Amino acid sequence: MPGQEVYEVFALKYAQRSDRTRKESFVFADAHDSPHPIDYYIWVARSESRTIVIDTGFDPEEAARRGRALTQRPAEVLALLDIDARAVSDVIVTHMHYDHAGSLKDFPAARFHLQAAEMAYVTGPCMCHDDLSHPFTVDHVCEMVRKVYSGRVAFAEGDAEVAPNLSVHKIGGHTAGLQCVRVLTRRGWVVLASDASHFYENFERRKLFPIVLDTQLMLRGFERLEALAESRDHVVPGHDPLVAQRYPALDPRFEDRIHRLDVAPAPR
Repeated sequence: MPGQEVYEVFALKYAQRSDRTRKESFVFADAHDSPHPIDYYIWVARSESRTIVIDTGFDPEEAARRGRALTQRPAEVLALLDIDARAVSDVIVTHMHYDHAGSLKDFPAARFHLQAAEMAYVTGPCMCHDDLSHPFTVDHVCEMVRKVYSGRVAFAEGDAEVAPNLSVHKIGGHTAGLQCVRVLTRRGWVVLASDASHFYENFERRKLFPIVLDTQLMLRGFERLEALAESRDHVVPGHDPLVAQRYPALDPRFEDRIHRLDVAPAPR
């Protein structure tokens, strides 16, 4: 793509949880007790001129508090790509749930890109309800407030360009200000869904995830992901272990922790 900024894109697995069932991933008739594990990722988009990190994961303290199996601290996984978290200049936070907005202090030089609606949500009256506040961690929220006051948060009001050929798009549904990321790669426009679709099954079969603020927006979000992407095969869900099966590992030395998303997935 001559003359255009094109990115390599990577999924970095930093944690996992195997003691889940389908009823924790889907609502209605098909939700039952069969096993349904989940992986935890952050993502990197890297061109010749810039490196952008998407989400910051959680740290060992949060893993212990919530009973999660942390494979490696997110900043340590980034180091496998020769990325120093302390020097990263731009971080997109797709939403403020504990597994996407922890470890913020590991990025002391970064400017954080966040939807204004998400900041209002996590500091507003909805957080008085335990069912809505549970996926958030108050220390993460307070840390983001500190970054607001230090001038290190760039707020979006819907769709916004973060860098040439890399943009964020407000989806909502799962949280008030959930955003996905659209990025140009050598195989076309890839959409990092984050929690707009936890699993392939969510958007491909229009199945709701149980943690939902607005069901209508979540369902519309599935359509939006597909509209933004080059094709369905260009949508990458936020937590599906199938991502690691469909996309090639960057290097076997990394024990299956980093996968390339700017190449075509394996045929299904």
